[in-house]
Amino acid sequence: MAPLPQRDGIDPVRLRLPEDPDGVWPTVRDHLVHRFAGAVGTERVDAMLRDGRLVGTDGPVAPDEPYTAGRYVWFHRDFAPEPPVPFEVGIVHRDELVVIADKPHFLATTPRGSHVTETAMARLRRDLGLPGLQPAHRLDRLTAGLVLFVVRPRDRGAYQTLFRDRRVRKEYEAVAPYDPAVALPVTVRSRIEKERGVPAAREVAGEPNSESRIELLERRGGLGRYRLLPATGRTHQLRVHMNGLGLPILDDPLYPVVLPEGPEDFSRPLQLLARTLEFTDPVTGEQRRFTSRLRLAQWPRSIHS
Repeated sequence: MAPLPQRDGIDPVRLRLPEDPDGVWPTVRDHLVHRFAGAVGTERVDAMLRDGRLVGTDGPVAPDEPYTAGRYVWFHRDFAPEPPVPFEVGIVHRDELVVIADKPHFLATTPRGSHVTETAMARLRRDLGLPGLQPAHRLDRLTAGLVLFVVRPRDRGAYQTLFRDRRVRKEYEAVAPYDPAVALPVTVRSRIEKERGVPAAREVAGEPNSESRIELLERRGGLGRYRLLPATGRTHQLRVHMNGLGLPILDDPLYPVVLPEGPEDFSRPLQLLARTLEFTDPVTGEQRRFTSRLRLAQWPRSIHS
């Protein structure tokens, strides 16, 4: 167990001191300077030691403490300021096993890259007082809707296995152009590849690794409301498949055209919503079904709504 509490819903970093057969690091400070000075500078390393921010199981690490290979040291990273996402995380269901959250658009599920404290996991840990809360799966940052979080760390593997083994029925909803020339419903199978550092995924020739069923629920004018049923979970799969049909999801910054990066336009969220999760609970054996309470803003209301 970490000797430091979470900060802003984020666990401290745990560092294991590596083997040092040649004895090049007489003190813990020597190793920390070797490891981190190139990134943050020697002065920053010394300041963290001086302020007691590097902690072992017996308390703060002293700058002149002898180096011991295999020892663990904990510390909190300094988080860069993050633009707040101005939408709340809804709670659809909560019990002693799971929290079913309604994640808003623009909020990452877990810390990644420049999104650390402004994530659904960090917010829920803080707001619900559940420091062990972990997601069983991920939902793309720009997509809104249901995410299953596991309350007890020992149960996380069981719920993750549900998603890994495709034993969760997931239903999405999207708003996109309507085209009468596109015959629906249709099951799309293709090979999707996503290169590291390249924003958009792409369909390529080869053995299919993705499958989605696309259904038209209703149309109003030039827009359609679609039900999307993914059988697999490739990165951006539904967005790629809708774009491949000539029905790109409204307000998608990547498909069909990658837009320049800039400040988030919170008034134009991607019109994709994780609407339903349905599964047999791996702990209790009961059948569970949850539905999002969110709606897609670009779908025009009927005159009766």
